Amino acid sequence: MVIKNVALETVCGITSKIPDNLYPEVAFAGKSNVGKSSLINVLMNRKSLARTSSQPGKTQTINFYNINSEIYFVDLPGYGYARANEEVKAKWGKMVENYLHKSKQLKAVFLLIDIRHAPGSNDCIMYDWIRKQGYQPIIIATKLDKIKRSQVQKQVNLIKSTLKAGSDTLVIPFSAESRQGREEIYAVLDEILEKSAE
Repeated sequence: MVIKNVALETVCGITSKIPDNLYPEVAFAGKSNVGKSSLINVLMNRKSLARTSSQPGKTQTINFYNINSEIYFVDLPGYGYARANEEVKAKWGKMVENYLHKSKQLKAVFLLIDIRHAPGSNDCIMYDWIRKQGYQPIIIATKLDKIKRSQVQKQVNLIKSTLKAGSDTLVIPFSAESRQGREEIYAVLDEILEKSAE
């Protein structure tokens, strides 16, 4: 996949209507501070189009990035931010659920999990929830540069076993620093585009 043109096209808040897009969509989910904005920026080849923040939980909207006028990257609000009050958390949940239910073009959901730790209860809930919506989440294990190479397989196995993920679940270790894992994600995106064109 070669990224030529990128534009933040639609921003959906709690009361917004989900856009009826023409192109396939892939969504990115993950808890606050897992490195979602950094991943999206690396994939888009842009420094800071997706806003990274030192304050987790900043993204409270669903952001649709038009890529090459052929696919959308959909940045979902981060979940599990401790300081957000229950009302806000409930609204985020509703917004994401609404999107997963109503999007006609959603082809895949990438679930980001910090490779250094076992998935938390919020990650497990999100994983099960995505599956209940009929999607097989693709796991992106972020912050790969923070662990030794010898630990990678052990941590990948830990993520899979904690999520009770099947052996067919794809886990892609990824580093925003070294960009390792980017080509594997591009390959998945190419496959999605090919299937959508059939």
